Amino acid sequence: MRRDPRAFLLDVLEASESIVSFLADADLARYENDKLLKAAVERKFTIIGEALSQLFKLFPGIAGRVTRLREAIAFRNLLIHAYTAV
Repeated sequence: MRRDPRAFLLDVLEASESIVSFLADADLARYENDKLLKAAVERKFTIIGEALSQLFKLFPGIAGRVTRLREAIAFRNLLIHAYTAV
């Protein structure tokens, strides 16, 4: 059974809201020095990229309406496959 496309979009929304929440009281110095914060933010970005990737594969018509979808997926790929460059 295929997953409802709204579930992928909800994953993106929830991960985005988490990133905003995690970074609400952080400045760049804190982000760079707080390993837990950095890992949490990067994990949420990977969830966003993977959810959008699956949406694109399964529901390309809907995915085509998401602004900067390809950039989000590419960023996820960098985090996963080229993590030493991030």
